[in-house]
Amino acid sequence: MAFEPAAPSIPAIKTSRLAIWSLVLSLLGIVLLVVCIGPLFAIAGIICGHMAYSRIKRSGGVLTGDGLALGGLITGYACIALSVVMIPLLTAIAIPNFIKARQTAQMHACINNLRQIDGAKQMWALQNKKETNDTPTAQDLTPFLKSGFSSLQCPAGGTYTINKVGEVPTCSIQDHRLPSAAE
Repeated sequence: MAFEPAAPSIPAIKTSRLAIWSLVLSLLGIVLLVVCIGPLFAIAGIICGHMAYSRIKRSGGVLTGDGLALGGLITGYACIALSVVMIPLLTAIAIPNFIKARQTAQMHACINNLRQIDGAKQMWALQNKKETNDTPTAQDLTPFLKSGFSSLQCPAGGTYTINKVGEVPTCSIQDHRLPSAAE
């Protein structure tokens, strides 16, 4: 029996996992750009792309996937470029809307306080048989308010004026007002 030398083994060609991750992370970066965390994924995709590209070149043909790595690099850099424009744009849109929502919430809380004061005035007038020209004090209204008159404060820093029984209470901030009976 003759002994034959074994043929040299050819290493199996594999696709670089880093190249795949590069493309996946960069695509996630594009998708998540809307919620402003896309650049974090894009940066990871770019790093993986560069590492994969260099490993593929050094592998001597054992690793493939240079197209995936290149796609990950291009997509990652595109995501970073888009984020330079998109994130400031989204911020410029969001901040004024948050401020307006805060002001609206403060106005509605103040109007609710004014309604409570007006209700307490009406109950005070009925219980004490007062006329529409009589003006109660904060002490007079305290028993008719759940937490007392001093607990009612304008969230925007305005001050309340009780006014006569026939008039609605007012806040020192212009837009914070109850509609009068004539409105």
